[in-house]
Order: sequence, then C-alpha cells, then structure tokens
Amino acid sequence: MIQKEPLVLNRRRFIEYFSSIGLGATLLPGALLAQAQDSPLITLGMVDEAARVAGIALSPDAEKQIAEALSRKDGLLASYRALREMKLGNDTPSALVFNPLLPGMRPPQARGIFRYSKPRIAKPGTDEDLAFLPVTHLAQLIQSRAVTSTDLTKLYLARLKKYDPVLHCVVTLTEDLALKQAARADADIKAGRYRGPLHGIPWGAKDLLAVKGYKTTFGASPYKDQTIDADATVFTRLTEAGAVLVAKLTLGALAMGDRWFGGQTKSPWDPANAEAGSSGSSAGPASAAAAGLVGFAVGSETRGSIMSPAARCGVTGLRPTFGRVSRYGAMTLSSTMDKLGPLGRSAEDCALVLRAISGPDGKDNHVIDAPFDWDAARDIRQLRVGYIKSDTEGEIADDPRNPRRAGRMREARAFALDALAVIKSLGVKLIPVEMPPFDTASLDFVLTTEAAAAFDELVRSDRFDEMSAEPERSGWVSSLRLHEFVPAVPYIQANRARYRLMEAFGKVFDGIDLFIGSRLAVTNLTGHPEISLPAGFNAQGQPASLRLTGRLYGEEDMLLLAHAFQRKTDFHLRRPEL
Repeated sequence: MIQKEPLVLNRRRFIEYFSSIGLGATLLPGALLAQAQDSPLITLGMVDEAARVAGIALSPDAEKQIAEALSRKDGLLASYRALREMKLGNDTPSALVFNPLLPGMRPPQARGIFRYSKPRIAKPGTDEDLAFLPVTHLAQLIQSRAVTSTDLTKLYLARLKKYDPVLHCVVTLTEDLALKQAARADADIKAGRYRGPLHGIPWGAKDLLAVKGYKTTFGASPYKDQTIDADATVFTRLTEAGAVLVAKLTLGALAMGDRWFGGQTKSPWDPANAEAGSSGSSAGPASAAAAGLVGFAVGSETRGSIMSPAARCGVTGLRPTFGRVSRYGAMTLSSTMDKLGPLGRSAEDCALVLRAISGPDGKDNHVIDAPFDWDAARDIRQLRVGYIKSDTEGEIADDPRNPRRAGRMREARAFALDALAVIKSLGVKLIPVEMPPFDTASLDFVLTTEAAAAFDELVRSDRFDEMSAEPERSGWVSSLRLHEFVPAVPYIQANRARYRLMEAFGKVFDGIDLFIGSRLAVTNLTGHPEISLPAGFNAQGQPASLRLTGRLYGEEDMLLLAHAFQRKTDFHLRRPEL
C-alpha cells in the first residue's frame, strides 16, 4: 500500500540541513535511500521531499512508481542491506580501477640504470652525527662494516624511546623483529651477500601498513587493538632489500591530520607548540625522520599527507605517481587517490626507497608496470624545467581582513626566488609557464565518498563516535556520515569531470619535464608525482619548503633536480634541537 503523508519533524530537519549547505542536488536517491533503509514502507512523502531537495520535478505517477519500486522486497533497499551484511571491511579492494595515463600515453621505457652516490665517509665521532646521516652515507658505512646494522638499529631504537615522549610519533616499537632483521643483515653482509643500499638500514612504517605479529591501528581508537594477518607489499619488498623495521609510526586517525588516539604528533622543530603538531597525516614518519629516529620512513598521501608533514618537519618527502607503488596491506582511504611514498633526509634517499618498493605485485590492480631508473650523475642541464610566473611575479596586495596573509605570501615568495636562483646556478634553463584555472572544489567529495565506502561498517557501528573525543577530535566522524548520502550518479559524474581535469593538466607539461611549484589539489586527483624538500628557515626557525611537480611516472627527473639542489645547499642536513 502506498500512502502520502507528511514527513516527521526530524526527517524534515534532516532534509532542510542538507539543503542549506548546498548538497541538495546530490541527495536523490542518496537521502531517500538513507532515510528509508530501515523503513518497511517507502511513502510518497519520502519521495516527494527527496525529489524537492534534489531539484527534480516528479509527477504524481512518477513518485508512486519510485515508491512502489523501492518498497519491493527485491528492490534497491534489499540490495543495500545485502551489501551491508557482506561486511566487506576496509581490506576489500574495488573492482573500479583508476589509470592516470590518458589514451596515447605510455610509461617510460626502462634504461636499466641504477647508479647511486657512494660518498667516502668515515664513521662519525658521535651517535648523534651517525643518526642524522642520509641513507647513502649509512649504506657506505654498513657495506664497509665500519658500522653494523645491529649497532645502528640499537641506536635508533634508543632514540625512539628517548624522544617519543616529546614527539608522540611512535605507535609500536618492533624491537624484537628489528634486532632479528639486523642480525640477519650483519651475517649476510659478513658473508658477502650485500643486497644494496638499503641493506641493514633501519626504517619506520606509517601505522596503516600491515605487518604480521604487530598491531596495525590506523591511528584510530576503534582499531587500536587491531592485528592483520598479512604483510604489506611495501614491508615485504623493503625486507627483501635488507631494510630493518624499527617502529610503526603515527598517523592522524584514519589518515587525517596529526591527532591520533595517543595524542598529537609534534614537529621536532617546534615540539613545545601547544597549538600545532607535525601536520599530517604522515605525522609520525615525517617527525621521526626529521628527528634522526629512523634512517627513512614510508608514509601515504591521499591529499597532502606526505607533502604537508614533510614541509612542516623539514624533511624530503616523495609522493609517487598513482599506480607506481602497491597499496596491498595498506589501509584504504580513497582507492583511486591513495599513494605510498618515502620520507627521508635527502632526495636520493627517496630514490633508493622508491626503487625498492615500486612495481606490480599481482595484488593491487591499480599498479602499472612502469620501471624506475636512477642515475645520480645524470646531467640535469638536459631537463626542461618550468616555473609558474604568477607564483614569483606581480604585487602581493595587503588584505585588511587577514593582515598576516600577505606577510606569509611575501616570505614564501622570497624563499621561492632564492630557490630559483640556486637552480639557475646549476645551469638549468627555466621556462615560464602559466597554470590555467583548475576547479577542483566540485570534485572534493570523490575522496570522502570513497572513504565513506571504505569505512562504511565503522560508520554504522557504535564505535565511530569514539573518534570525536579527545585526543583525536577527528573530522571524519561528521564527514564520513555526511558522504554516506552521496548517490552514485554525482560520484560518477565527478569522475568524468576528473577526466577533463586530467586532460587539461596534462597539457601543462607540453614542452617541459617538470615544474617548480605545486598544485596539490589537482595532482592528487590526476595522479602526478610531487616532492617536497627543505629550502631554508624562517625568522622563527621553522623550515621552508621547495615543491617540484613532475610528469606522470617522471619521478627520476624530479628527484634528479632535487638531488642537484641538495648538493648545492645544506638545508636538508640541518638538525632540530630536541
């Protein structure tokens, strides 16, 4: 039986709320289905109000047909209930695959080159000096057996224990595993079985990467006791390269911000700041790398989660091209936007880690077979490097409503101009480019809609509200609930608009290999790689950063320029005082 009746007061407030914040046009059938999922009867009133919110004109007959179709036992609501009962969980991948390569594009061809720096170095006189060395230097000391992996591992474990009470960057120490891996590395190296520059190097994993026998908490209180019976591909590949896992490092709850169930992770450059942390969500990896607590770390980015903490903590962070690194065994936030990448002391360190972790594994169907070569001695004068004129030229107007904004912009421009001068001094010819206007605001809900699907089971549970309390204060609680109401049609339309964005941004690289600068909101949607590296310090002693953006699968060019910049400067070697 179909009857027309007024909606109850709370349902009307529900609809009025979403209409008031501009989401009405996306809510049919999302709002209708959401409000009716537990109702045994879909009324004409429900259909009428949902249609009004969505801005769709329905005749009485059409309303009746929709209500009848939804009320059937075998209708859409039954399908939704069946899907919920499957308990798909966070680890079930999507059958929908995102490919950042447009038609006609091909990944780079392998040249079979892997030449990295091998500096001549003696063992430093202090443990502090040793702890802050780049991987390239540590590798030489370990290979020559001037330093053992066991001694280096014990040093980093001691530093993690000493400084974690200040930085709050550790979720779990993997001490037993680390000491076993280090002993194995020492035995292999002594026997002449040296595996390469990561052999024996201690590292830290963002605690969304699964490692058998250890908790994988996602930084969120509902998962603080979770263990996963799998090893992430990144962990497996680094283990095969001989690296030593010393810690599972913090992330903002469910990969947002720098607040997790243990508190707020701090930047080692500003640990006493009660208001600001290390930024996120790769909060722990950036903080630990900057404080000399690990040789390198692996984080993740969906929209700024490597770039932002790398800049805040003054380390080098690489967000690879989407599809470069397998996410198997990693928490899913947005299946078409998540990327895994390294954070460390130098650009070349990031290149060595990327070499080890990239490539298909047969488990993540988004990964493309795109080889990564590295030649630290390659002539950078061959690179075609763009710079964004509008970022470095023109007046910066004062804003009476926000007087500090202009000052920050002038400061950022001064650092950018200094960086351009350094790059010019390397013999690189800079090519001015302009960015067309890119509208990404209308696509922002793609990420959060995919996240709502990834955590649908949690959102519907009574554990979800735990994350809204101290110390997490997670914005996901309201955001994921909101995005349960995004229907399929606008989500698909947003991805069609995303394709147009990919086409437009691809044209930026006509005539250049990379550009100096960042368009973070764009590149996380298009899948382009980006790197952040230290480029100075402001008057308050806080790091400033230089960003480079590369072609799809153009990490080598981007890393090569960053490496040359770091050979000319020493910002990446500066140390915070803890």
